[in-house]
Amino acid sequence: MPTKNPRLNVVLNKRTEELIDILSKKRDISKSALAKELIEKAIELEEDFYLDEIAETRNKTLKSNLSSEEEFWKPYGI
Repeated sequence: MPTKNPRLNVVLNKRTEELIDILSKKRDISKSALAKELIEKAIELEEDFYLDEIAETRNKTLKSNLSSEEEFWKPYGI
């Protein structure tokens, strides 16, 4: 039965293929299922790195625009 999911052909070096083979046997899943899982995890990590860069940039901008605690409360007489 044909699948509706897109397929991807990937050429691996010998060592990577051996590691995929070992890990898939250890976890008792197909090489394809393991590769899919590893690709999805890698994409999540890339996304995390990207979002971290955005957060760091915002944090630097925010710090330069912040007032001290004393400056913040001064208009309130505190």
